[in-house]
Amino acid sequence: MSQTSRIGVVAALPRELAPLVRGWTREGSVWTGRIGEHEVVAVCAGMGAAAATRACAGLLGTGPLGTLISIGYAGSLSCGLRPPQACAVREVIDAGTGERFTANGEGQRLITLDRVAGPDDKRRLAGQHQAVLVDMEAAAVARFARDRGLRFLCFKAVTDGPNEKLPDFNRFTRADGQLRFPALALRVMTRPGYWGAFWRLGRNSRRAAAELANLVSRSLSGWR
Repeated sequence: MSQTSRIGVVAALPRELAPLVRGWTREGSVWTGRIGEHEVVAVCAGMGAAAATRACAGLLGTGPLGTLISIGYAGSLSCGLRPPQACAVREVIDAGTGERFTANGEGQRLITLDRVAGPDDKRRLAGQHQAVLVDMEAAAVARFARDRGLRFLCFKAVTDGPNEKLPDFNRFTRADGQLRFPALALRVMTRPGYWGAFWRLGRNSRRAAAELANLVSRSLSGWR
């Protein structure tokens, strides 16, 4: 187990990181700053397992790490967990392999899916795994940390509830994990039924990122 206190943070999208890394030094796609006594390097490389794994490898290339942290947006599988709430995750389950990874000592259970979860996915996942959150990256980060003897932490913030009917984001996600936002926005503009949900998603995303930054900063400030 590495003894360095240097921490790597992996997110999928720049807006997930923005409040946390405000004022940090940026070089290319990597931000460097401090939280408490820890030097922290952060990166976002896109959505999905492949992008998250690339991000982890890139962070290791910046120097030795003791801990990897998966942060970002998640969908809620429970009506009791609502946007823009941010929370620690205690266990991550890979929906594809069934693997389970321990994260923080306490918190919620999250399941990682290989696509953006729709309402039907959310109902199925909640019943099968008794999880309350779903994302696309945490299991990949957890696996990378485990395989390299690093500690793993996970913090997520809710952007959409279990019954929110949003456009199919999977149709607008490139192979590299990047969102084709102009095409998605055009789709929404021509489908008035999505307008309310898409507006709520944007509002929730801004608030969730701020809540997430506060939670991560508080959690790491006194963490050893």
